[in-house]
Amino acid sequence: MADITLGLNRWDFSTPASFVADVLRAESLGWGEALVLCNPLMTWDPYVLLALAGDATTGIGLGPFIDNPVLRHPAVLAGAIATVDAVAPGRSRLVLGVGDTAVRFVGRHPARVSELESAVRQIRSLLAGEPIDPASGLVATMKTARPVPVWVAAGGPRAIAMAARVADGVYLRVGRDPSNLRHAADLLREGATSSGRSPDEIGIGLVLHTIWRQDPIEFAAISRSMAAGFYEYSPSLFEDAGIEWEGPPVEDLRRRVWPDFHHAQDLVASGQVVGFLPERAAQGFSLFGSPTEMAAQLRQAIGILGRVDVVVPHPVPNPPPGTFERWFAEEVWPLV
Repeated sequence: MADITLGLNRWDFSTPASFVADVLRAESLGWGEALVLCNPLMTWDPYVLLALAGDATTGIGLGPFIDNPVLRHPAVLAGAIATVDAVAPGRSRLVLGVGDTAVRFVGRHPARVSELESAVRQIRSLLAGEPIDPASGLVATMKTARPVPVWVAAGGPRAIAMAARVADGVYLRVGRDPSNLRHAADLLREGATSSGRSPDEIGIGLVLHTIWRQDPIEFAAISRSMAAGFYEYSPSLFEDAGIEWEGPPVEDLRRRVWPDFHHAQDLVASGQVVGFLPERAAQGFSLFGSPTEMAAQLRQAIGILGRVDVVVPHPVPNPPPGTFERWFAEEVWPLV
C-alpha cells in the first residue's frame, strides 16, 4: 500500500487564498493529489486555483476533478491544463468525465461516451504537440503543448472500456461491491488489450465516497443516498451486483432531492427517501464505520482490483475545512 497516492477532492473554497492554504496543509499531511471540482456555478475557476496551488506547493499533484468536453472545448481544456503544468512542471493531470451534475446545473446534457472518447483523443494529440485537423480545413498544432496525462473518471461499462482504450488512466467510480470491482477490472483488461495496449499501461484510481460521520443512524441513511446516486446515473452497477431496486422509479424520487442523491443538501434526508434499499446496497458503494472498519473495507477493494495507483476518499457530507484531510491521513490511512 505504500506506493498508493492519496487524492483529495474537497477543499476550503471560500477564497482562492483559503484553497491554497488548505492544499499546503494537505501536502504536509502526506496527500499526493489535489483534485478540484469543476462547476462554474459552485466555485472558482479550477485552473486558476490549480495554478495558484502549484506556485505555492512543491510536490503535490494537481488536476481538475472532473472536467468535461460539454462546458469546455477540447482545445480549451488542453490549453488550461498545459498552463497549470507550466507553473508546476510534471505535477499536472487532466481528469475528464461526461459531465453529469456540472452540466445539468446550466441546463446542458452530459456528453455521450463517444464524444468523451473523441475529446480525449484530441486532447492527448494536442498535448503531445501533434497536428490535428479540427474540421476547419486547417491543420492545427498547440504551441504551448506539454506532456500532461489525460485520465477519465468512469462508472459505466462503456466509459471504463473506452478509458482503457484511449486514456492514460481511469478513476473508477463503481463503489466497492466485489462484483462491480471485478467487472471493472475485466473491462479495463479487455479495453486495453482490444486496442493493443498492455493493461499495465493504464493508471488506476479508486474513488470511494467516505462517510466521515460516525453516528450509525446518519451513515445508514447517507450510504443509501450514495447508493441511489449510483443507480441514478449508472443503474448497471445495481444489475451487475445483483442488487434489486424495489422502490418507486428513481425519476419520481428525484423530484424530492436536489440536485441529485450524491449532492443533496441534506444527505440524511435524501437517504431516508430511499430507505427501502437493502443492506447490500448500503454496503456496496461507500466507506463508513470506524477507522478500523473503513481501513478493512478499503483494503478489500484494493485487493480485488489487484493494483491501484491512486485512492480518492471522497468525503460526504462536505466536512468543515481542514478536518477530513487530517482525520483520514492520521486515523484511517495508517491502518490501510
